[in-house]
Amino acid sequence: MTPAHAHGHARGALTAASVLAVLGIVYGDIGTSPLYAMRASLLLLSGGGVIAADVLGILSLIFWSLILVVTVKYVGFILRADNRGEGGIISLTALALRALPEGSRLRRVAVLVGIAGASLFFSDGMVTPAISVLSAIEGLQVVSPAMEPAVIPLAIAVLIGLFLAQSRGTGSMGRIFGPVTALWFAVLAVLGLVQVVQNPAVLVATSPAHAWHFLLDHPLASFIALGAVVLAVTGGEALYADMGHFGARPIRFAWLFIVLPSLLINYFGQGALLLADPSAIANPFFLLAPEILRLPLVLLATLATIIASQAMISGAFSVARQCVQMGLLPRLEVRHTSATEEGQIYLPQVNFLLLVGVLLLVVTFRSSDALAAAYGIAVTGTFVCTSLLAIIVFWKHFRWPLWIALPVFSAFLLIDATFFAANLLKVPDGGYFPVLLGTALFLLMTTWQRGRDLLFARFRQDGLPLRSFIARLPQSRTLRVPGIAVFMTSQAEYLPGALLHNLKHNKVLHENVLFVTVTNESIPHVGPERRREVEELAPGIHRVSLHYGFQESPNIPRELESLRELGIPFEPMQTSYFLGRETIVAAAVPRLSGWRQWLFTLMSRNAVPATEFFRIPSDRVVELGVRVAI
Repeated sequence: MTPAHAHGHARGALTAASVLAVLGIVYGDIGTSPLYAMRASLLLLSGGGVIAADVLGILSLIFWSLILVVTVKYVGFILRADNRGEGGIISLTALALRALPEGSRLRRVAVLVGIAGASLFFSDGMVTPAISVLSAIEGLQVVSPAMEPAVIPLAIAVLIGLFLAQSRGTGSMGRIFGPVTALWFAVLAVLGLVQVVQNPAVLVATSPAHAWHFLLDHPLASFIALGAVVLAVTGGEALYADMGHFGARPIRFAWLFIVLPSLLINYFGQGALLLADPSAIANPFFLLAPEILRLPLVLLATLATIIASQAMISGAFSVARQCVQMGLLPRLEVRHTSATEEGQIYLPQVNFLLLVGVLLLVVTFRSSDALAAAYGIAVTGTFVCTSLLAIIVFWKHFRWPLWIALPVFSAFLLIDATFFAANLLKVPDGGYFPVLLGTALFLLMTTWQRGRDLLFARFRQDGLPLRSFIARLPQSRTLRVPGIAVFMTSQAEYLPGALLHNLKHNKVLHENVLFVTVTNESIPHVGPERRREVEELAPGIHRVSLHYGFQESPNIPRELESLRELGIPFEPMQTSYFLGRETIVAAAVPRLSGWRQWLFTLMSRNAVPATEFFRIPSDRVVELGVRVAI
């Protein structure tokens, strides 16, 4: 996702460098939650002002949410779902699919849950930069009310600069992530500790009794407030998503000994301030600091929110590439911004769409309080999807007895579902945004997946088995011409349509022919020993299967050059790549509804050409058109 490896630590090693890197990359999002979570939670309560019981009740809910959702669920259980070192919603989906038989109903359910989780993750990726940067710059209003008109323009300028910087890579920015975030957590702890020492009675909120009585005394108001309490655990998914960069040990250590204590001390500090001065609800975070330090705190908070936003943007790039490799999205342009780090990528289309979405959010909602309504649904929806997939993974993949896996993760699912239901109440006030965006992305991904399945089924139905063609070749007297022909095909057992068209129009076959199939595995990375499988079908004709993980980007010419080690001649300047360009048309009895047919065709036309995606030299490519009815 982000430039974790630039920190020079070995994945999984518990070193000062790895912990510092984890602070900068993993915990930026949840680390900036104190800017808005406490205030947003209390503002949702009805009544005439802030009272002590409400403050202690909200504090208790935040405390136990951080303990149960992040510490127990993610740190204690979900981090165990290690997909060959990788984590995240797509990785968890791949782990579930690997444990389920093809065609089973549970497998189809797992795919849909994974798609829903990925869709909501992208929604989160838009809301996080908007609410984080806006909440930090709103601190200027605490410094001087006269600066209020500058908040929106400054937030827009910071966000535009952040997205424009993506094309240059994040390696240089990554070097400051860790130290700045470490300073941020130190400041959180110090600011909170000062207030807690002055009013230690606030610590009684660690008792779940305060949360319980708050829920019982104000059932409706407390249920509404849960929609904002969940803002304290946003970023919890990042613990799991970034596991591939660091390993579980540094992530666990940083959470238990640095991040969690700092967050709790700051939240209790805000609570202590509010107990002493209820008017501090105007902005309890920035009012923790003495007046002389508020402007530097605004600058530090802005840096911290930029880091949190960068982590989400880089995460969106990574998840988008994983969705492409898993067949859930059409091919997208992937640019590698580092010559040495595979994870440092830039996707121009995704970056542009994120920027447009983030700016629309800032201009439409205009404050972090208003944006809080749009934030919780995406986060809690992803939590629900993770818990559902975890039941399958721990039951089927890790072989837990169902009577253990089901109660354990159903308990977490109940908490997640409660948070999600509370956030649904905010749909009219802004929660419609992640719902609409998530629904649109869900329809895009399911349409693309269904369309691809029908397309491949049509290829198999109309195609000529490859071995039948090879068997007839000696009797066909087909003229062989010098050179190397590479035919890209998604169906390894069938003859590519491009070859049939080439024979039909040119009536020749090259001396050396390679049928190349790219297979995307449900694992993050494929080792060199499993990268390629080569089979000789006839003299001068070979079938080559290339395997890639969902964290990898294919490079066909580079892999084909390695065939020389096996004695297969391959000269780049004598090679022609034959690709089929499919034109999708409706079948006599369409298998897709009209709007889905249109949508799939639109996505197919706008997909990045195979030449770019597979890094094939464009001047060596021959494209042959094929009409396919689905």
